[in-house]
Amino acid sequence: MAKPINKLTARGVETVKPTEVNKKHSDGGGLYLLVTPSGGKLWRFNYRFDGKEKTLFLKSYPDKSLADARTDRDNARQLLAKGVDPGAVVKALKEQEQVQKAIDANTFEKVAREWHEEKKQVWSANHADRLLHRLEVDVFPTIGNRPIVEIERAELVNELRRIAARTVETAIRLKVAFSGVFLHALNQGLIKHNPAADLKGIVPRVINKHMAAPTEPKKVAELVKAIDGFSGSYVTKCALKLTPLLFVRPGELRSMEWNELDLDAAEWNIPAVKMKMKKPHLVPLSTQAVDILTDLHRLTGTGKYVFPCHRSPLTCMSENTINASLRRLGFDKDEICAHGFRAMARTLLHEVLNFPPDAIEAQLAHAVPDRLGNAYNRTQFIAKRRQMMQVWSEYLEGLKKGAKVLPFMAKAA
Repeated sequence: MAKPINKLTARGVETVKPTEVNKKHSDGGGLYLLVTPSGGKLWRFNYRFDGKEKTLFLKSYPDKSLADARTDRDNARQLLAKGVDPGAVVKALKEQEQVQKAIDANTFEKVAREWHEEKKQVWSANHADRLLHRLEVDVFPTIGNRPIVEIERAELVNELRRIAARTVETAIRLKVAFSGVFLHALNQGLIKHNPAADLKGIVPRVINKHMAAPTEPKKVAELVKAIDGFSGSYVTKCALKLTPLLFVRPGELRSMEWNELDLDAAEWNIPAVKMKMKKPHLVPLSTQAVDILTDLHRLTGTGKYVFPCHRSPLTCMSENTINASLRRLGFDKDEICAHGFRAMARTLLHEVLNFPPDAIEAQLAHAVPDRLGNAYNRTQFIAKRRQMMQVWSEYLEGLKKGAKVLPFMAKAA
């Protein structure tokens, strides 16, 4: 004769009192309520499978009602009738739930921030900040909360095309970021394939334009005279005056730190982390450059940066300051930009002042190997470069004072 089931009542379960020891209250069919001395009411289901006594631990009351506990019991008995262990099913479901929680937790934004935090150690602060800003503005609002394992190539393609419709350059940079983020996820075992492995042809190529810069001595004379007459901030004026003298990249100049300078030796040692090619660079300083920096040291020498931000001295000058100052001087962006001083120096140093291209390229910190295939190091051609930087400063000084400009040299046939 089958044992009766459904012995308990909802009211009885609610009002049952604890005793000094654990006490089982059977509902039949293997289901019972275990009442602990502390008042806990725990649902349990006892069964036999493969010749072994087993117990299925269900949720406690009142999180699981009597009716729900009976449903769990009946479902478990149906599995047993089919030769399936209900405990193994519950365990598998819990494992699947944990996996899903991990999937849901590893969103694109979370993984992207982890990747960014890891990589920013070798990036310049400016590049790291700009890239994170691009992700926060253009990507996180759309796919940031999506589990990274669920993102497919088509979704990334749509993102890049949407961004490219507004700005191709940003789309190009984010395409590189996508590759980095998903490679990081692959290496961490968060995904099994990289949907960003091949995104070629998605973003239109940008036709590089030459940076605007005057290369005729008369035009250069007008520019250096205008800079000398700049009436804005003294710190900005010093940065403007050093820009043509040193012709480094704008980000390298504005992030110049006092501890990188040796004014007695007339040298500026730029660490690798600040350089585009991630190699340290030596900039010989002319007497004119040393004089500017010596004067400026009285004003900003107690801080970290040579050109601190006027709003926050703990950060360096804004990336827009030099270009904005050039616009203030009346020079259009098609005439000169901060990066254009490099092209100006390269042209005039070779074609007017007759310095060899190898020394010029080394001073520009370009990754061009020498004739033996060796990459430039920080001190290569240093003697010639010291001479070149002094001659260059004197040449610009002469243009500013109205000296007769030298004609362009005729190129050898």
